[in-house]
Amino acid sequence: MSGNNVPRKGQPKKQGGAGQHIGVRSKRTFKANIVRVKTILNSTVQHIKICTSCLKANKIVKV
Repeated sequence: MSGNNVPRKGQPKKQGGAGQHIGVRSKRTFKANIVRVKTILNSTVQHIKICTSCLKANKIVKV
């Protein structure tokens, strides 16, 4: 691999491969799925932002 040449390994995009956008220099980044949720913190109702995997794992209680 030299310069801006990107080797195409045949990986699909969701597994970190280049996909159809072959000319990019960096791999794509995976971002967390953040949602705004109403919950009880310190005996008051508050809105917080939390990832859906944490919400599914019952790390907080929705109101």
